Amino acid sequence: MAKAVFLDRDGVINRAIVREGKPYPPANLGELEILPGVKDALLTLKSAGYLLLVVTNQPDVARGTTPRQTVEAINDALGAALPIDEFRTCYHDSGDGCDCRKPLPGALLAAAAKHDIVLADSFMVGDRWRDIEAGEKAGCHTIFIDYGYTERQPEAPDYRLSSLSEAAEIILGKHP
Repeated sequence: MAKAVFLDRDGVINRAIVREGKPYPPANLGELEILPGVKDALLTLKSAGYLLLVVTNQPDVARGTTPRQTVEAINDALGAALPIDEFRTCYHDSGDGCDCRKPLPGALLAAAAKHDIVLADSFMVGDRWRDIEAGEKAGCHTIFIDYGYTERQPEAPDYRLSSLSEAAEIILGKHP
């Protein structure tokens, strides 16, 4: 049985582009910036035995504003630079009715089945309410990276922090 840290992508491992108080993914590789401390935090979690799984909504593909190849190039660049075990990317928009789009827990549940993950021993780290709600529905501990976006906030994350580095300390302190 495995334990995992599920990670949102934009705003958790790489810098989100914030416009008018709302976060957006980088539009291309040139805008991609891994956040400070992320690599060290992920290496520490990996060495403690956690699977590192990125679970990301990328609805701009369904909306026709970002090519799928751009999202995959960003994922590939992050995967080459960081010790990530798997990317699970939902390319759907809210009205598409898929269960892999957060706040639904489908991507987390599918990863748990594939990797024999104990969800109660795992964590979902995200910077938006959808991430936290998906983690809650899947039965994970939840960590909200709070950037003060001007949008809906999660109701009751287990932890409210300011970085993935802080999240790694909490995770390792709770479940070494």
